[in-house]
Amino acid sequence: MTDAAYLLVHEDREYLLEPGEEFGTDLGVIEVPEDVSAGDEVETHLGTVFEVRALRGPDLFNHLDRTGAPMMPRDVGLVMGHTGASGGDRVLDAGTGTGILAAYLGRAGADVTSYEVDDEFADVARENMVTAGVADRVDVRTGDLTESLDALADEGPFDVLTLDTGDAPAVVDRADDLLASGGHLAVYSPFVEGTREAALVAREAGLSEIETLETIQREMDFSDRGSRPSTAGVGHTGYLLFARAP
Repeated sequence: MTDAAYLLVHEDREYLLEPGEEFGTDLGVIEVPEDVSAGDEVETHLGTVFEVRALRGPDLFNHLDRTGAPMMPRDVGLVMGHTGASGGDRVLDAGTGTGILAAYLGRAGADVTSYEVDDEFADVARENMVTAGVADRVDVRTGDLTESLDALADEGPFDVLTLDTGDAPAVVDRADDLLASGGHLAVYSPFVEGTREAALVAREAGLSEIETLETIQREMDFSDRGSRPSTAGVGHTGYLLFARAP
């Protein structure tokens, strides 16, 4: 990994800053030393002390520049757990967006090739990979993955294929050409119709271990009266289809 940004924390304030960066706040100007490291303390010109912390996965979701709705940590966890993506793996990804999933994969040690059709989104994602310290592991390409399938089949095989695009079924149809034997596929979709189509195509393409999951997560409330699930609404994020190449 390359040098990542650091989280500077004072009480309920958190700022994601890079070594050498200067940042103004109402608590004073923060000047981050070039040789800063986790565990240091940085004092503003007004005397407020910030603790320096190493960047962790959840900080990516909270602080990276966003270009839309990023994949939620609970869904990222499913992808990481079900694909087993880890150091040395080659991952082909489409629908980079903010780059949350790509950054998680890179920080796990995988080499990621990620496609994003929107030029501006791709530029932001590249900057986010620098912030996350994985610019050397995540190659964000501007373009439509479906237009490069033949070339990517020659570049492969890949160990993991992750898709967050409306045309995912067209890529699923070529998964066997792109994935190594036993390689894993993960398709994210906010709508059940897209997930159903991807599942049908995966079956027709001869993939195995096909399953579709939705994560429902409830926060717990603890009070003097007792303990119970929070009455806050349970938000839907999306559906995840998993499959494996023969």
